[in-house]
Amino acid sequence: MCPPPRRLVRPVRRDPAGEQGPTRGESVGPRWRRTSQGFYVPSDVDGALPEQRIMEQSVRLPEGGAVTGWGSLRLWGGGFFDGFSRDGISLLPVPLAVGADHSPRQDGQVCLSRERLDPDEVVVRHGVPCTREPRALFDEMRRMNDLREAVVAMDMAAAARIASVAQMRSYLQERTTWRRSRLVAKALTLASEQSRSPNETRMRLLWQLDAGLPPPLVNQPVWDPSGRLLGIADLLDPVAGVVGEFDGADHRWARRHSRDVAREDGFRRHGLEYFKVTGIDLADPALVVDRMRSTRARASWDPESRRRWTIDPPAGWPREQTLDEYLEHRAWTIACYRAAGLAGS
Repeated sequence: MCPPPRRLVRPVRRDPAGEQGPTRGESVGPRWRRTSQGFYVPSDVDGALPEQRIMEQSVRLPEGGAVTGWGSLRLWGGGFFDGFSRDGISLLPVPLAVGADHSPRQDGQVCLSRERLDPDEVVVRHGVPCTREPRALFDEMRRMNDLREAVVAMDMAAAARIASVAQMRSYLQERTTWRRSRLVAKALTLASEQSRSPNETRMRLLWQLDAGLPPPLVNQPVWDPSGRLLGIADLLDPVAGVVGEFDGADHRWARRHSRDVAREDGFRRHGLEYFKVTGIDLADPALVVDRMRSTRARASWDPESRRRWTIDPPAGWPREQTLDEYLEHRAWTIACYRAAGLAGS
């Protein structure tokens, strides 16, 4: 999640008296910045801040309209939804749901949706009309027009506690005829509420869709038989005994890197085979798939009675509701492996 925004500045129109906004002359001077046709903010207001950018474009909304997609998800606290394309450089336009009866000016700063928008789907967050969580995520997943990135959006919304997979399935039931709704439905079958980064999700999808392997456990705690935590595996093959880790930029810090090395050593000492994937690796799916399959081929495939590791929580482990969900997910995952005839192969 991202922290709530502070001190957002709402754009104003020009004011001949110069009291509520800039005069015509001031509006073209260095003290004011034009945000859209007819609206201005002081030039020292940081327009690169995602929430400020959303605020600036929201003044173009007609009555009953709302910010949606990534813009709304950001206002709901989603740290992943920062308004940048995947390259981390290109800015995404702010998505505005305006309904069928309105046609505000569209330019590169906004993209317009004229699909039906019910009044009960609109709320005000931080002074900005925005869509409720399910509608915002539905619109964002459809915007991707890419199955994997739609899954990433779902995973990151779940990680930020904005929406759950079950909630989105329920929302989708009443919108099965909407544009790209089938993409959303497919993405929900691949989503995980345990993922904690977009590249963890992308790595998992390479495992499932490209390597053709059954769904792994995600961010799975692993203990030794005495109950000592060996680590939390980004991806765990619970049958073969394989751990997959995404090695992000934050792992380069000396202290973090030292912990990673110790965790890898602990996994290996207890019979788990191990592979890593970096952000650069993700650009070469064939390389990653080969690494995954070769690691799995080297794995021990030990039966549960001979393992030196376990995923059963020791006594005293926090028993939260999410633990019940994880246990159910674990049982389903192992059943997938067995049904596919992959256990021990």
